[in-house]
Amino acid sequence: MKMRRILEKAYHTLLACTGISSNQLKTDRDRQTDILCGVVGCDASVLIASKPGNTSGLAEKDAHDNKNLPVEAFDSIKKAKALVENKCPGVVSCADILAIAARDFVHLAGGPYYQVGKGRWDGRISMASRVSFNLPRANSSVDELLKLFGSKGLNLEDLVALSGAHTIGFAHCEHFVSRLYDYRGTKKPDPYIEPRFLKALQMSCPPFGGNVDVVAPFDVTTPFSFDHAYYGNLQAKMGLLATDQALFLDPRTRPIVVELGKDKQRFFQAFSAAMEKMGSIGVKRGRKHGEIRKDCSVHS
Repeated sequence: MKMRRILEKAYHTLLACTGISSNQLKTDRDRQTDILCGVVGCDASVLIASKPGNTSGLAEKDAHDNKNLPVEAFDSIKKAKALVENKCPGVVSCADILAIAARDFVHLAGGPYYQVGKGRWDGRISMASRVSFNLPRANSSVDELLKLFGSKGLNLEDLVALSGAHTIGFAHCEHFVSRLYDYRGTKKPDPYIEPRFLKALQMSCPPFGGNVDVVAPFDVTTPFSFDHAYYGNLQAKMGLLATDQALFLDPRTRPIVVELGKDKQRFFQAFSAAMEKMGSIGVKRGRKHGEIRKDCSVHS
């Protein structure tokens, strides 16, 4: 508790003298800071850069499943950390900065301003090999999602609310191209894609070649606003990923999709509660379990 009070005080002090959290993200707003904390926890392990020639494997950041994370987002966190270190060296962790930056970006994009518990230390382990076991896949079923989220202490409403983060951001074609041409080996498109939406996606993402770097917005209606349009899209068969659309097709999650789609404030409340809960997953505290990095991309 003493360490937590120290970190809380230090954080409020640095906000007063630099305004790093909000001001940095206002500067970089158009860059889409997509690094929201994942279900693996908020220990900033995703910020560690892989070392050339490292025989132990790639860092989490370079896992194939993290390909959608934009380089600019990492740069924004790095700039924020540099400002913090200049004013309060060795006090505020990258994990706290990441959690705060995620919250502030959501708010700047029009979303809720939820509470972020502080006092995390940075994780000492970052391995690409563990990512696939801790993040949803583009075609995860609701059963698989519930198992994954449940293992982290998150419930059905948390799952649907956190999926609403797809109201902003983009995905590469490779994550949904099979839905457009060969859904589950049928040689036909997914029948649960709205025809005009399907045609638009096919124009951007051909079945073979030419789509490596092409992206599409998760939310085709308001891609740069954090709102509840995502849930309306699912009801209109315009979910980008199969795992998104599955939330409306499954009878367990459909009522929550409909409810959140009707009321933006209800979505904001559910999302805030889920983010606060997720922010406590895998928290590291103290030198025995973590570190406070000077550079977020390198272990201390």
